[in-house]
Amino acid sequence: MVTSEVVVKNMDGLHSKRAAILIQKASNYKSSIWIEKDNKRANAKSLLGLLSLSIGYGDKVTVTAEGDDEYQAMEEIKNYLDSQA
Repeated sequence: MVTSEVVVKNMDGLHSKRAAILIQKASNYKSSIWIEKDNKRANAKSLLGLLSLSIGYGDKVTVTAEGDDEYQAMEEIKNYLDSQA
């Protein structure tokens, strides 16, 4: 299991379109991937779960990945959340 904290740098935060893209990225991996904010945790492969976290610009989130490809999954999810695009 690997865990990392990331500050969301996109001005729009993780709205529905960006959340959908994150889900597509997360779904490419066998690992379980979780996003946590303010002691709430959601599956990174669930749109409803991600939107329920209300992740906005500048929010600090914790990403956890566990499985055979956890390091690759973590790298891609971290880079996506860390990007401004």
